[in-house]
Amino acid sequence: MTRPALYFRPHHFLCALGFAGAGYSDAFTANMTRIVRDGLRAPGGDETVIEVAGAADDICAPCPKRRGALCVSQEKIVALDTRHAAALGLRAGSRLTWGEAQDLIRRAVAPGDLCKLCAGCQWLELGLCEAALARLHEAK
Repeated sequence: MTRPALYFRPHHFLCALGFAGAGYSDAFTANMTRIVRDGLRAPGGDETVIEVAGAADDICAPCPKRRGALCVSQEKIVALDTRHAAALGLRAGSRLTWGEAQDLIRRAVAPGDLCKLCAGCQWLELGLCEAALARLHEAK
């Protein structure tokens, strides 16, 4: 059975890679768990199609910071998306599988790059995404 496409803004590709069970609220964490642990990381998850969104996406849906298609931290989010889109060569409407996204991240983002790519992200200092990126590079 084919899974429906997910919608991710550019910086959420790396957020999905580094997700470790924490979030902005219980509803946000439950949604992220459903998308990442129960979806992308489940058997067959690498075949899940993701379409690049230009605004709020499936991960943003229950976020307490969401305001319609925008965020209370919109300027910071746009900066994150702009850097991630440039680094990964993504644009709104692009479609790729989660497996292809991981290959793209592996080729485009080296360990240590997140300090610049994710500057301003409150989760960066926890080191979860950097650890996930290192594991991705070690896996191939």
